[in-house]
Amino acid sequence: MLDPKLLRNNPEKVRAALKSRRFDASLVDKFAETDEKWRKLSHAADDLKKKRNEHSEKIGKMKQSGEKADKLVAETKIIGDKIKELEDDIKIVEEDLRQITLTIPNLPYHDVPEGVDCRDNLEIRKSGKPCQLDFKPKPHNEIGEALKILNFEEGAKLSGSRFVVYHGLGAALERALINFMLDTHVHDHGYQEVFAPVLVNAESLTGTGQLPKFAEELFKCQDDPFYLIPTAEVSVTNLHRDEILNKLPINYCCYSPCFRREAGSYGKDVKGILRQHQFNKVELVKFVEPDKSYEELEKLTGDAESILKKLGLPYRVVALCTGDLGFSAAKTYDLEVWFPSEGRYREVSSCSNFEDFQARRANIKYRKEAKAKPEFVHTLNGSGLAVGRTLAAILENYQQADGTVVVPEVLRGYLRTDKII
Repeated sequence: MLDPKLLRNNPEKVRAALKSRRFDASLVDKFAETDEKWRKLSHAADDLKKKRNEHSEKIGKMKQSGEKADKLVAETKIIGDKIKELEDDIKIVEEDLRQITLTIPNLPYHDVPEGVDCRDNLEIRKSGKPCQLDFKPKPHNEIGEALKILNFEEGAKLSGSRFVVYHGLGAALERALINFMLDTHVHDHGYQEVFAPVLVNAESLTGTGQLPKFAEELFKCQDDPFYLIPTAEVSVTNLHRDEILNKLPINYCCYSPCFRREAGSYGKDVKGILRQHQFNKVELVKFVEPDKSYEELEKLTGDAESILKKLGLPYRVVALCTGDLGFSAAKTYDLEVWFPSEGRYREVSSCSNFEDFQARRANIKYRKEAKAKPEFVHTLNGSGLAVGRTLAAILENYQQADGTVVVPEVLRGYLRTDKII
């Protein structure tokens, strides 16, 4: 949520930023109109309250002097009824203002590249060279099916399209990746591990920005007030909703299954495990002081990158352009890993700084000093990493001509084998 003062005092800045994001800037005008209505109602209520106080003071003096004040008492009651009506109207307008601000995205940071979509994202760096295979590389789904470690027919039978069942070393590889990622982030990078609910309430999803705008992307329980999380960012960020923190930074990592309807993505990546309705992810979440948040974004991105480096997977880092930024993000780096079968890089992590956008929605503050006035924290998060996509990249990059897959060295202790056959 943007600072209402920014919307009131610098609407042109907000309008220009929204246009750079290819977003409807008319919401700024709608906010201004509703805000003006709120101001008029508030001023009218304040004037009547002042008048009521004057009447009450006068009535007291009249009663003390023995004068009759019946007429003035009746007028004061009418004023009180009008104040009540205005206060009811003010509550309605305040909710309208809140709903408008909840649908306005964050503003891009000043160094985010201008652009329309993913084709305008800026490559920052690369690590590792794409593997040169002396045979035609197979896609991960064909490799997994041939090795009998991925079964899409069973997933479809149990649930429907975009579900998969892992078998044998496939299931073990998924579990090994989760443990390897958590171990690395906890022991090497100093994150505190948490394991949080995957069923959350609407307030939690509103706090991180999924509601109200992305309701169609979520799985909602029909008879209960719960949603399945699309990412552990929701659960972990809301751990400190409506709190004032006294010590920063706070760094969490959390494994969770994630659930997304993928509404509107029909025909995209329907084969394989790149776009499933249910998938596993290890998430990194930071609560930091505002003046350190972009330094922390670089650290968080580096922490996520270290997983790819240890796995020996070729990847690149790209800065998302204004038109490709997520709703809540001020700046985002995507980590994209190489997929030989496609001859291109595919996203495996997004690392974002939300500045105080989520903190305002979730009311998360901190104190610099014991008696200092509370301020909004900055929140950050990133996948460290998306587990299924990482597994798919391993199958493709470590595939052998005979159909087997070499296990990356850092995972062999978890799997107790060096090859999937």
